[in-house]
Amino acid sequence: MEGEQNVKTALLKSSKKSVAIWGVTTSLLLVATILPAANALEIAGPSTVEIEVGKSAAIIEPTESASSLISEDDLTATASGALFSTDLAMVSSVSRQVELARTPLGAMKVAHSIVTNEYGFSEKEYKCLSSLWTKESHWNYKARNKKSGAHGIAQALPANKMDVISTDWRTNPVTQIRWGLRYISVRYETPCKALAKHNRSNHY
Repeated sequence: MEGEQNVKTALLKSSKKSVAIWGVTTSLLLVATILPAANALEIAGPSTVEIEVGKSAAIIEPTESASSLISEDDLTATASGALFSTDLAMVSSVSRQVELARTPLGAMKVAHSIVTNEYGFSEKEYKCLSSLWTKESHWNYKARNKKSGAHGIAQALPANKMDVISTDWRTNPVTQIRWGLRYISVRYETPCKALAKHNRSNHY
């Protein structure tokens, strides 16, 4: 009987040890499961998350890494905003250019910028252009030859030739300037050659 009792006692102790080992193992598994979840929640968003663990509570606060991940959408929005702002700036610049060119002096300034920056012509070529269009229209975008119907700063004939640049040529002096420079570069190559032709025959 005593031997049997010893066996039962040994089995009971072994059982208690097994329960203790399983308890520790279960706790470790629970912690291992909760920690990745906690990390995932930490990355997912800035809100505070509370997870019940037994009687205690684990509180996960937002981190800088979460903020930086969320800000990626903001960067996209900022890039779009930047592009939109650039478009608005370009529209504003073109509008100011048109308003400037409504006066003869302003038209000359706009033409100088286009001649040098876009066509790469020299100052000498700009002076030839200035002389040519002073003879033709005195840089007045409303100038119209009653006999021939030639119109604008460059005196396009017929006037609707300027449609190739834009249909707003009646009211937009920059359209007239761009058409005139295109016409000169295609037909005469340079303003000085166009002026030489005008000096010979009183037209170009």
